[in-house]
Amino acid sequence: MNKQPGTSGLIFNEPLLWDKSREGRCAVSLPKPDVERADLEKDLIGDAPELPQLSELDVVRHYTRLSQWNFGVDSGMYPLGSCTMKYNPKTNEVQAARQGFAGAHPFAGEEFSQGALKLMYNLEQYLAKLTGFDAVTLQPAAGAHGELAGMLMIHAYHAKMGKQRSKIIIPDTAHGTNPASASLCGYDSINIKSGDNGILEPLAVAAVMDEETAGIMVTNPNTLGLFESNIKEIADIVHSKGGLVYGDGANMNAIMGIVKPGEIGVDVLHFNLHKTFSTPHGGGGPGSGPVAVGKTLEPFLPVPRIVKELDSYKLVTDFSDTMGRLHTFYGHFGVMIRAYAYILSMGGKGLTDASKLAVLNANYVKESLKGTLNLPYDYPCMHECVFNDEFQKEYHITTMDMAKRLLDYGFHPPTVYFPLVVDSAFMVEPTETESKEDIDQFISAVKAIAKEAQENPEKLKKAPHKTKVTRLDEVAAARKPCLRG
Repeated sequence: MNKQPGTSGLIFNEPLLWDKSREGRCAVSLPKPDVERADLEKDLIGDAPELPQLSELDVVRHYTRLSQWNFGVDSGMYPLGSCTMKYNPKTNEVQAARQGFAGAHPFAGEEFSQGALKLMYNLEQYLAKLTGFDAVTLQPAAGAHGELAGMLMIHAYHAKMGKQRSKIIIPDTAHGTNPASASLCGYDSINIKSGDNGILEPLAVAAVMDEETAGIMVTNPNTLGLFESNIKEIADIVHSKGGLVYGDGANMNAIMGIVKPGEIGVDVLHFNLHKTFSTPHGGGGPGSGPVAVGKTLEPFLPVPRIVKELDSYKLVTDFSDTMGRLHTFYGHFGVMIRAYAYILSMGGKGLTDASKLAVLNANYVKESLKGTLNLPYDYPCMHECVFNDEFQKEYHITTMDMAKRLLDYGFHPPTVYFPLVVDSAFMVEPTETESKEDIDQFISAVKAIAKEAQENPEKLKKAPHKTKVTRLDEVAAARKPCLRG
């Protein structure tokens, strides 16, 4: 298909439900009651709630039109870098919706929760095997929560060793939540710059690593989409001073089945089930951020922990060195079901192939666009690649201008202005689920926009042109938000 998916077709306006409401309309016919009608006393229930009165057709059209305003991975390519907005098989949604799982209640007790506990126990075992660690907790609610869990365990470890430390090393290519997680544990962040090739240099780590430093937080692959190939040497430097290595595994989808962080010096790792292991991602949730640890940190895992005894499973809290409880009950179970179904349906080879395809697709984008957009780090990338607007500056066109124009071509823009280590970053992650044809459409759209930057920059500055609303005043929107609709 040569045509771009963007179009200037019919876009519906849609008022609020209260504006559409008309007295006497009702979208549902209630069955005839089998008991006599009785009016409740007004002083018990207060005034009746103000609800819109709509016909069934009004309701169906309202929500259908609203759904057409949205863009998601089921609509088209969503190349947000550092986010992994990939298509997730619908079979995993089916498994999560099964009555035995969806209807499970956390107060049911272990006797009536054996299926759920078995699933979680097996998922922990799969994740441990996949990453080369000894134990896993599924309790953290999302990625940043997993970071906090990892740092709390490192904090508990140093307390157990008899001397708490005050600092943590954080590279400039780490995820932005890393310093916050460290600060919540009382650590001062020591920032270090990556080398000229976009990865950490062991000498830079050695220069700041001392007996007051609790360890290092390394995002690998990092936010430039590059693999930290010196990680083993860096881990040895940190360990030699009594520190620990925290691995941010949010980008695990690039190395799954290929690299096991637990076997190359990492002591604790979180990963995002809602990015790598099949859960719809975005809109604030849902999430799940399991944490894997080696023998050193296993005693400090949060409780309860799932233990298998013969053919039954139970939740155990009797661990003297535990960092405590992180989450009500045991985390986001629905996300765990999806991840479990994904792992079982893919198998080891399928998970490895997914990583290979994610890397292949990202490198294809990088090689195809590096003459069109500036590529600050021209090295083989992992799951994502980072450009910027250096070539377009002479036409006074910015990364934001190009991102806005992509909307007219039917693509959600990539991540912009992150990571901060690249000025005016334009960060693309095609994921493993996009076909070559769809990626080629995206590439041709970016090339067309770059050409337009030269030939008609004024038009480009006013983009998007085909969307329901055009260029917004983003400063005013942030300072004076209109929340009514």
